[in-house]
Amino acid sequence: NYPNPFNPVTSISFTVPVTTPATLDIFNILGMKVATVFNGMAQAGRNDVVWNGTGDDGHAVASGIYFYRLKTAAFEQTRKMVLMK
Repeated sequence: NYPNPFNPVTSISFTVPVTTPATLDIFNILGMKVATVFNGMAQAGRNDVVWNGTGDDGHAVASGIYFYRLKTAAFEQTRKMVLMK
């Protein structure tokens, strides 16, 4: 993601070789899912998703360490990011 650390918006980019169903979820440091920022068909090539620091409930999340997980049928990867207010 860029920028990292971020406040209040970050862009998460990922590349897939073929069009495939994908999900991109955000988790807090306790492992609780706070947001799903992408859930659908990821196009072959580069995909960009913007997260504005809010949870699925629409409220801003607290400053801290978060993890984003990209999951497809053939691939799963988790990375760390920091929200600083």
